[in-house]
Amino acid sequence: MTSLTERAEQHAIGDQPAAPAATEYAPPAAGERLPDLDFEASEEYPAPAMVPVHIAWLRVRNDVRAVAKSDRHMEYDQKSGRQKEKYRFRGIEAALNAFGPATLRHGITVMAVDMETSYRDTKSSRGNPMRECTVVVTWQVLGPKGDSLPLLKSAGESLDSGDKGTAKAQSLALRALLFNTGMIPTGDPEPEAAQVERGDAPVRSAKDYRDEIVNPDTSLGRLEQISYELGNARMLHVLVQNENGDEETLDALGRRHYQERQAPRQQGGEA
Repeated sequence: MTSLTERAEQHAIGDQPAAPAATEYAPPAAGERLPDLDFEASEEYPAPAMVPVHIAWLRVRNDVRAVAKSDRHMEYDQKSGRQKEKYRFRGIEAALNAFGPATLRHGITVMAVDMETSYRDTKSSRGNPMRECTVVVTWQVLGPKGDSLPLLKSAGESLDSGDKGTAKAQSLALRALLFNTGMIPTGDPEPEAAQVERGDAPVRSAKDYRDEIVNPDTSLGRLEQISYELGNARMLHVLVQNENGDEETLDALGRRHYQERQAPRQQGGEA
């Protein structure tokens, strides 16, 4: 080892010691095990058991037995003037709080290795401009020995008015990965515990169909659908009073309005 005096003398005569060469890191090839690292265990950070990744993941699942739907979605209720609970769900924080300690305990690492995104502009139910983001994330789940599960994919979708859409979609994709691959139950009652008898769909009146047919804002596609609905309901030959005060069947009324609205389009195409 060079003493302080020797280094001072070297500096005075301009003889500087060569700097040690930096060690270059070479990432492992695809499918290659990660190199073994010296891990100094402590009471706070005990060393995980060196088991294959699928065994470590099973132990994570054994630790995370259930995650309840404790997060609440609130909406404003106009009648009461207060925020009202709409439904309960399991958010990303619930997933991380459950899986974070368990994966650390058993030496599991979850990493995103690829992500495909798509965006489109849309609007909320109130007409506010929004940005929709959809992501498909490819994940790698590494075990304590450096081996990994086959690559896994999960999707996430979000709607945001600012610049947080991608982050939200990524969080939802991670939540889907953890809950789906972990097969973590919610602890909720079985869906079959309650039985609901299905009733018949309410049948629209002939007057309702007449009003929709004569409405100039009704599209050609909707007129075609109305004809299909009237056929299923056996109402094509029901007589109604048309816009001129004359009696006309719903079938004839619909066909007439369809042809009248289609004619300007055909003329415009020919022109």
